[in-house]
Amino acid sequence: MTAIHRYGWIAVLALAVLAPSFVSSYDLNLLGRFLAMGILAIGIVLIWGEAGILTLGQGVFFGLGGYSIAMYMKLASLPAGSLPDFMEWSGVMELPWWWVPFANPAFAIAAIIVIPTAFAALFSWLVFRRRIVGVYFALITQAVALTFATLLTSQQSTTGGYNGLTGFTEIFGLQLGTPEANRILYFVTLALLVVVFAFTKWLTGSRYGTLLRATRDGENRVRFLGYNTTPYKVVAFAFAGMFASIAGALFTLHAGVVSPAFVGVVPSIEMVVWVAVGGRHSLWGAVLGALVVNLAKDVISSAMPEAWLYVLGLVFILTVMFLPNGIAGLIEELIEKSRNRRPPEAELVEDVK
Repeated sequence: MTAIHRYGWIAVLALAVLAPSFVSSYDLNLLGRFLAMGILAIGIVLIWGEAGILTLGQGVFFGLGGYSIAMYMKLASLPAGSLPDFMEWSGVMELPWWWVPFANPAFAIAAIIVIPTAFAALFSWLVFRRRIVGVYFALITQAVALTFATLLTSQQSTTGGYNGLTGFTEIFGLQLGTPEANRILYFVTLALLVVVFAFTKWLTGSRYGTLLRATRDGENRVRFLGYNTTPYKVVAFAFAGMFASIAGALFTLHAGVVSPAFVGVVPSIEMVVWVAVGGRHSLWGAVLGALVVNLAKDVISSAMPEAWLYVLGLVFILTVMFLPNGIAGLIEELIEKSRNRRPPEAELVEDVK
């Protein structure tokens, strides 16, 4: 293990903690959104990089988390007995039954964790037990994302339709959009990112992680050894769904809006591109990919909104052709080459230390 591996994360974490001291409130809000997306990217590393299962439907779980917290904030901002504005415009006379529990903050927070995780576990169990993998699984998840986005847009009277849910002013007494709120939400996001990163690092280094990678590299051989591979894949997909949901909730708090534009097919594919660019076999690479691609999206979309999807497609093609292991793979390769060029005496001194 090199000094970069041993101490690099400390420098990066210190830089992240000090970020509120040298960036503006707007940039801090933007950085908080990107870090939230980094949580989602870690989940894709688990299911795609470690389990070898490509998913094109993570937008569904991102949306479930976002809508869960948004429904609570929407109800919390209304006087007692009032309905959200889009429901009144649509002629709805009574709050739908499935909205009612979200008036309770504890239920809304629990829903962010429980609902996407349970749905992901059930869905993946039904699919994996029939040994559906590869491109067929990717297409099924993409179909689920399309169905979910269509459902949201078609139910204008209860979901807000294309506009989604917005107009939140506060959460737990904290006025959203203020510099103080941006700073607090940033640190909450950073803390959750560190927890998810550490947990996934531990999980992939455990016996479970070894079996998951063995399933990726040769599932039939693992079955021949007497293991049922379905539960391992189900657990990976469930955690990936939970991480995406947490990311969606945090992103909604930072952005102040959630809509079908964040949960459909295109956003789900974008999420895979983040990880491909950063490196699907590296946790820190996936976080870096989420930061880099979303920063580029913000800059390019501000200057030329219509050009972003073309740029994204070009980046993905170039990554697949020249950087199959992403930025992380390139950096690891350069470090390895650098070490191999060092004189034997220097390595001996380091080993003695």
